[in-house]
Order: sequence, then structure tokens, then C-alpha cells
Amino acid sequence: MSGLLGLAWRLLRGGGRRGLLGSGLTVAAVAVSTGLLLFTVTANLAFQGRADRGAWRNPVAATGGAVAIEAVHLDYVNERPITVVDVAALEPGAPAPPGLDRFPAPGEVWLSPALAELAAGLPADRLADRFPGKGGGSIGGSIGDKGLVHPEELVVVRGQDPGSPVMAARSAVGVDDIAPTRIADFTGRRTDDAIGYQILALIASVLMVVPLLVFGGAAARLTVARRDQRLAALRLVGATPGQVVAMTVAEAVITAFGGAVLGAALYFLATPLLTGIEIQGGPWFVSDMWPGGLAVLAVLAAVPLLVGLSAVVGLRRVVVSPLGVAKRETPPAMRFVRVVALLAILAVVPTLGAGVGVGVVATVLGLAFLAVNLAGPWVVGMLGRIVAGTARKPAGLLAGRRMIDDPRAAWRTVSGVAMTGFVAGFIGLLTPGGGLFDHGDSSALRLSVPPAEVAEVTAQARERLSAAGVRAEVTVRGRAEGAGPSPRGRDAAPTVLVVSPRGHDVASVDRARTALDGLVPGRSATTAADDDRSGFRVLGDIGTGTVVVLAVSFLVAIASAGITAASSILDRRQTYALLRLAGTPLKVLDAARRAETLIPLTVMGGGAIAIGMFCALPFALSAMNVSGAITLLVCVVLGFAGVIGAGAASTPLLRSVTANPAPRPD
Repeated sequence: MSGLLGLAWRLLRGGGRRGLLGSGLTVAAVAVSTGLLLFTVTANLAFQGRADRGAWRNPVAATGGAVAIEAVHLDYVNERPITVVDVAALEPGAPAPPGLDRFPAPGEVWLSPALAELAAGLPADRLADRFPGKGGGSIGGSIGDKGLVHPEELVVVRGQDPGSPVMAARSAVGVDDIAPTRIADFTGRRTDDAIGYQILALIASVLMVVPLLVFGGAAARLTVARRDQRLAALRLVGATPGQVVAMTVAEAVITAFGGAVLGAALYFLATPLLTGIEIQGGPWFVSDMWPGGLAVLAVLAAVPLLVGLSAVVGLRRVVVSPLGVAKRETPPAMRFVRVVALLAILAVVPTLGAGVGVGVVATVLGLAFLAVNLAGPWVVGMLGRIVAGTARKPAGLLAGRRMIDDPRAAWRTVSGVAMTGFVAGFIGLLTPGGGLFDHGDSSALRLSVPPAEVAEVTAQARERLSAAGVRAEVTVRGRAEGAGPSPRGRDAAPTVLVVSPRGHDVASVDRARTALDGLVPGRSATTAADDDRSGFRVLGDIGTGTVVVLAVSFLVAIASAGITAASSILDRRQTYALLRLAGTPLKVLDAARRAETLIPLTVMGGGAIAIGMFCALPFALSAMNVSGAITLLVCVVLGFAGVIGAGAASTPLLRSVTANPAPRPD
């Protein structure tokens, strides 16, 4: 075996300048696949980490002995949410909340770093006067990373006495408010929002990983013609099938491992940039973007294995018929069963929708992706027959014959953009419009008040606002107009105190919030716009996720088009040289190469977009909105431009390989 490995290494090194260029293209392809694969794996782990770090604020009621009481509600400043967590110890030695060094003493306040910085930067009457509180409390310390979802999250933990009004039994008013709960620990459970983001991350990963796996497998087939010729020659001089397979695996794994290491290094260098992607309310901790040693080792092992398996799968012709490879015989046409597989997967798509598990949805989407890649070469072969039969110019005839002769190679050049078309079609139909949520009033504050305390609270509100210098109109009404049914069925018709500052700017509203802070224990004054912020945040995050997914897909597509275009020229350099020797102008060869790319791209790109939209139909809320249409249009334009640009970039290589048209042994 060592002799075979040594021979494979010598053949890899002794391939000459163009042989090394072909190996370099494989390394580059694997590096791109590895780096982006690490990103998709890390993204899922990062969302899981966020869900785990935020779970402690969604307490689980103790079934046995309770050690503490926890209550949560939202406050706002500068139109940003502040998570307010009130805790009270029921016995000495209660465990500290995550991110805190110890359990907060009564009256003690712990701030997240971002909240402390914001409080120092804003006027005290807008934020800082809300804590350490009106009762003479103190700042206990800073909340660590383990207690925060993201670095810029605004969180305050306040220590309370178990018998304080804040910890008294009450109903939660806001959708995100949690009534005082007796807990045994701060384990908590993941919120519905966190689980939703994990599901979206999983679906986005499928949309990114499958093209990466296809691209990684295609990397093993780069410069395939040159390698097949060389291995066929070895078979003809007596090499056994096992020896050929061993040499192929060794060569593929060596180049793939080098590319995987390079891709991992590039990913780690890009980590600081990735932390700046703002989703779920803020950027990421650096630790979120590090997948961990085991994940890195798994990817570094999986990518070379995938490339090696793909290389072995392509050896069937060499092992079975080395003479046919050496004579450059056209392989048998592919069968229609490839299209049947695609149609079978698409027949399952209408059964998806509500009630179907996310794992099933992700699996069907992944299979649809793979089926498009499986059917692509067959469609390209059929297009080649049509183009060759209707050609009126030499370039069209050459392009058609090339697609017939090697449809897989023609498909590899456009497969990346076709996969991106699938992603764009799927996302374009699902991208929600901004009309799903109305913009609520942001100038009038509402405060839920116990009915028996309305008169007292109203008088105190007017007194506090006057003392703070906030000119505002204070009115009392039933449940706020348009607020709908009470969240979670609590407080069917609460009394609402409405405060309308004369100045409708954000600063005036914040000063009014500060003046009203603590007026009703455990409740904050909020606006109608505050109730809609989470919905608009989700819409914004979907838009950010769309950009990220499409950016990854386009990077794969453009890299795939450029690398495979250059590799195709190296594979066919002898054919190009013979055509040049026969008198074919270089511009005809270049035109044939463009037609060989653009014709399949137009048909398969459009088909992939249609298939993506079809797969999105069971989940579409309504007809595609303007944003989705623009997304599709941008994808089509960038896809064509990227492929054309990649083809143009490889034109100097075509000129180079045909500069000396005299044939030579390979």
C-alpha cells in the first residue's frame, strides 16, 4: 500500500504546471466548501447556545421544594427592549442566576454590560434613574456572557424580598411577561421564539449545506478526463482495479485534506466578521462562531471522505473498460429514471405544511435539492441533442456535441447557479411583506393598573410626571383599543392608564417611562409600538437570513462556475488544440464554450427557480410580495452575471492551452 501511496504522490507532483493548476483548483473548491460548511454547522450550534443561555428567564415551576422566586417583564428605552428579571431567595444558599457571581441581595441590581454602557451615555432621567431603584438599592455587578443571549442585550436582574409587592402573586400582563414563579433552580426552558429561530436555522442550513455537498463532491471530479486517461493507461499496462482505486483515493484525499485545512483556516480568520451579523436582536459572541474542536475535526474528516467517495464513484468506466476511456469513447446516455426520482420527490411536497415535523420538511427539501442535481445532467444531455440538431453555426454545433458527449461536465459548470435558483425561488415565495404588522402608536404609554388602585395610581402618575418635568396628559380607560384579547387569557378587562407626553419624541417617552417606573410593581409602561417590535424584529431577521443564505449560495455558485470552467479547459486542452490545428478560430471555441454554459443555465436555472417556488407553496402565507419578486430578479441577474464573468475569466487559460496547437502525449 505504501508503494501505491508513493506512486500517487509522485503522479500528483509530476503532473507539470497544468497538472498542479488542476490540483490547485480542487484545493480551492474544497476550501470554499469546507469554510462554508463550518459556517452552516456553527450557525446551528450558535442558535442552540443562544436558546440555552436565555432559557433561565423562562422559569419552570418547582414540583418539590422551591429555593427562589423569579418574575420577568419587559421595559423599553430608546425603542430597545430591556429584560427585567426580579428574583428573591426563599432560603440561604440559593443558586446564583446564570452570569452572576452570587444571588442578588434585596435591593441590589445587576446590569448587562450593554445596559450599563447605555445608562452611562444617556441622561439619567431617561434610564439610569430606573435603577438601582427608588428604594436606595445598589449596583451589585455585571451580568456575564452565560446569562446573555447576545453581547448587546439589555438585561437587569433585581434582588427582591420574597414578600415585596413585586414578588406577590399577580397575573402577567404583556405577552412576554412571566408572573412570579417558585423555582428549584435556574435551568428554565427554551422559549418559543428561541425554538422558532432554531427551526429557521435548520431549514437555512439545508438550503446551504446541500449545494455545498454537491459542490464538494464535484470537486473530486475536477480534471477528471486527465485523471481517467492516466488511470486507464495504468490499467492497460497491468494495474489491478484495487490498485487504481487506491491511487485515486490517495490523490483525492491528499488534495481534499489540504483544501479542508485551508478552508478551516479561512473560516477562523473570518470569524470576527461573522460575529457582526445581527440576528435575534444583536450580534454574536466570538465563542458562538467557534464550532468547537470536535466539530472542526468532524468536518476535516468528512470533507476528504466525501471527495474520496465521489472520486471512487467516478472510476467505474476506468475499472470496467479502460480501453474505452483511452479511446475517448462517448459513455452511454443517462436514463430517464433520474427525472422520475425528481418527480417522485415533488409529488410528496404538497403533503407538507402544518402539522408536519421540521425534520421531515428538512429531509424533503434536501432530497429535492439532490434530485435536481441528479436530473440536471440528463436534461443537459437532452438539450445537447436539441442544440446540435438545430445548430446553424459551428459554435452551436460544437456546444451541442459537447453537451451530448459529457453532460455531467456541462452541468457542473452551471449547477451552482441552478442550486442558487432553487434557494431563491423557495425564499422568494416565503419572504413575508412588511404589511403583516401594523405600526402601532409609539407616543402614548399604557400601564395596566389593578382596578381597586386606579385613583391612587393616577394621582401618583401625575405627581411623578410633574416632578420629572414631563408634560403629559393622563387618562384612564378600559383595555387599550385594538389590543385584542388578553394574552394567555389573563385579566380579561384590565384598567389601563394612558400617558401621552406632549413631546412625542423618543426622549420624552423615555423620560415618562422612567417617571412611571415602579408605579405598579412588576409592570412597566409600554406603547402599542412596543407590542409590535418582536414581530418587526422577526421580519428583519428573516430578511437578514435571506441575505446570508443567498450570499453563501452565490459564493458557492460563482466559485463553482469559475473553478469548473477552468478545469474543463484543462480537461479538454488536447481537444481544443486539435480543433485549433484543424483551423477553428479561437473566437468560435470561446463562443461554443459560452453557449455550452448559457443554454443549460437558462433552462435549468429557470426550472430550479420554479421547483423552489413549488416546494415553498405549502408554507406560503400569501402571494409573493414585492420583496420576494425583487429577490428573485436580483438572483437571476447576479447568477447570469457571475457565470458569464467566470467564463470570461477563464478565456486567457483557453488562449494559453491553444497557443501551441501541436498535439502532444498526455
